[in-house]
Amino acid sequence: MLLKRIVAASLAVGAILTAIPAHAGDCAAREQVVQRLERDYAEKLAGGGLHDAEAGDAVVEVWASSETGTFTVILTGADGVSCILATGTDWFQTRDAMPEQAGIES
Repeated sequence: MLLKRIVAASLAVGAILTAIPAHAGDCAAREQVVQRLERDYAEKLAGGGLHDAEAGDAVVEVWASSETGTFTVILTGADGVSCILATGTDWFQTRDAMPEQAGIES
């Protein structure tokens, strides 16, 4: 069951990340992209992580709004330029899908 979820999540992220050229024209300084997501769509940062791109490390973020139901996936490079990878509607939030991590004893 867990393996199926991991494989499905990996395929979804891979599909999003391979779509970069299709959205290459939807790029701007991260500050501008974030301002528009917050102002026009009431979206807030829902999560993200590091992506090791060929040209260097990048950050993938998911912005979403429970008010409007919209979501946006952006990729930000080390140069501070963010590109929109995907957008959608009918966003829903699930319970924490990440397993509990044991604390490190000191």
